[in-house]
Amino acid sequence: MDIKQQKGIVATKIFAHLETMRPYTVIWCGLVSLAGACLSWGQLPPIDIAILSLLVPIMGWIAGLYLSDFLDRDLDKIEKPHRPIPSGRIKPYEALFVGGLYAIVGTICSWYLGIRNFSLVFVVAILVLTYTSLAKSRGFLGNINRGLVTVIAYLYGVFTVPIALEFIPLYLWYLAPVFLFHDANSNLVGAIRDMEGDKKGGYQTFPVKYGLKKSIGLSAILTCIWFPIALILPLQYHFVNEFYYYLISIDVIILISFYSFFFYSLRSYSRRKALMYHEFFVIERITLASAFIIGSSTILIGIIIYLVALVLTSGFQIVLRSRYEFKDGSIS
Repeated sequence: MDIKQQKGIVATKIFAHLETMRPYTVIWCGLVSLAGACLSWGQLPPIDIAILSLLVPIMGWIAGLYLSDFLDRDLDKIEKPHRPIPSGRIKPYEALFVGGLYAIVGTICSWYLGIRNFSLVFVVAILVLTYTSLAKSRGFLGNINRGLVTVIAYLYGVFTVPIALEFIPLYLWYLAPVFLFHDANSNLVGAIRDMEGDKKGGYQTFPVKYGLKKSIGLSAILTCIWFPIALILPLQYHFVNEFYYYLISIDVIILISFYSFFFYSLRSYSRRKALMYHEFFVIERITLASAFIIGSSTILIGIIIYLVALVLTSGFQIVLRSRYEFKDGSIS
């Protein structure tokens, strides 16, 4: 085997692992945790706390993705045989090993942050295990399960502040439903693009059980639940600056565009369109989490975090997402 062939094998393996890690989705949970940390500290936390609150949930999310792909490997053989595990680019034991490494490193880092954060690692592990093995095939329960994972990511950041639980401001607890219903919604929209494969595999997700129109209707209802909380709570308790509302205005524009295009395309649904609409959500949620970071920390640093996250998320979606979702790797 010559050097060129070796490089090709290495590149194939790297891309296979990048596809499995889905970096266009994992940045979100890190930002949610960082947002929780900024809100609880009332500013950007000390650098070590900020870095760990951002990176540990990302590592945990990646570990969960490896596990989900391992558990879903038989389902993916039906509709998505091009994905890393069913295509053979990643061996099943390899996925478990790499995912386990991320989980172990994240757990060790969590111990540094304290017992509360360390305990949340095991809560997330239970939720991840139950998602694919139990909740995903039970309609809306699967979406709520995924929303709870994001709530834990938010609390992971909140719990980095060195005060007793009873002294954590009530508005931080009240904010948790924003992330619960938002990510339940995002997961629901993501399930729409997979409903053909889920149906063949016997997974009774909400779109499989109730169809496209009801799924979009439920998505709109969930947005009508979480968005007023995200808007009214800061006005009531005054825990963010005015730049939060500038970002929320951008968020509104993205949401209006999303639902306008989604409802318009009801008569011409396709998996590729469903993927495109979920990509709206991926960008929107980066904006939402960044709004809380900018609104509760140094504005310049918050803006830099937002722009870097936006560029990375958008870039990874362009380069990797269609490779993971479609055999030909195109999104046209």
